Amino acid sequence: MPETTDVAIVGAGIVGCSAALELAAAGLRVTVFEEKGPGAGATRAAAGILSSQSDAEGPGPLLALGLAARETYPQLTEELRSETGIDVGYRTRGTIVLALDSGDEAELEHRYEWQSMAGLPVERLPAGRIHVLEPQVNRAVRQGLLFPLDHQLDNILLIQALSALAGARGVTFRLGRRVEAVEESGGRVAGLRLAGERVRAGQVVIAAGCWSGQIQGLPEKIPVMPVRGQMLALDPDATIIEHVLFHSGRYLVPRWNGRLLVGSTLERAGFDATVTAGGIGRLISHALDIVPGLKDARIREAWAGLRPGTEDGLPIIGRSSLSGLFYATGLFRSGILLGPLTGKLIAQLLLHGRASHSLQPFDPLRFTPASR
Repeated sequence: MPETTDVAIVGAGIVGCSAALELAAAGLRVTVFEEKGPGAGATRAAAGILSSQSDAEGPGPLLALGLAARETYPQLTEELRSETGIDVGYRTRGTIVLALDSGDEAELEHRYEWQSMAGLPVERLPAGRIHVLEPQVNRAVRQGLLFPLDHQLDNILLIQALSALAGARGVTFRLGRRVEAVEESGGRVAGLRLAGERVRAGQVVIAAGCWSGQIQGLPEKIPVMPVRGQMLALDPDATIIEHVLFHSGRYLVPRWNGRLLVGSTLERAGFDATVTAGGIGRLISHALDIVPGLKDARIREAWAGLRPGTEDGLPIIGRSSLSGLFYATGLFRSGILLGPLTGKLIAQLLLHGRASHSLQPFDPLRFTPASR
């Protein structure tokens, strides 16, 4: 007899594990299918920045979702610590965006104006103030913006805690199992087809990151594309910065264990997660532009992940055209920030038919001709 579950979730990243937690808490039997291990995709390759404001290009639905997601983290990290004993390294120092030339200054001024007018917490930092906060920053820095509520955590510890808590609450993880197709019967989802077996499920959530659109049997095209992001970890001799530092879309992230993360490239390379000399060279050059004193830091490791991008830059969260099938993918560079809330919202939609935050801008059907 085929395995049977109430809800089958494809993908054991932060979104999938968070949705599984919510659904299990409601008393449903939940099975999560993952080809590798929990968080083995974009989750594990991330930097753990909760950048709801510092990386925002302007007001809109993505910013609103990010601000709502940011508010969930203090309670979430405490719950994970108390329930699993895992401290996920939640650091509340904020993020500084730096300007090194006149073009940077114009961009920061625009960002300050629209965010301050929207009532968001942001503070101008003259060069002297930056060097008080971060003495190792390049002396050529002209000014900066402090985003005091854009924090960070250790994404590896986060997925460990989420998957551990989900398992403790009865979620079944089927690891090393690749989902080939979604199956339907009578106009609604019927389950999944894996290599050599079928799983019956009353409802299915696709949370497989950039691989979401590769699953057969989906009733509509899900235009999620892989965007390679190469990352680098350095071992400075001492703690060299205290805040997350942003410049020109790249960042330095100080970790609780003394390591310093440098990221990230943005490359259309298909499903190739190769680390390249050119990519790492650009990251090193960028790091030295921001903090010249890193020139003697040891290179600990380098890696690459595939982030799930979309055509319009917005996530894909909501119902499919097939009854019982839901999507939660396309979070791109905001997967750590948005992941837990996205999992909660998709669980609410599945359980109650509605979510506590508007998902209309993220409707999966927006890409189909009839919805345009």
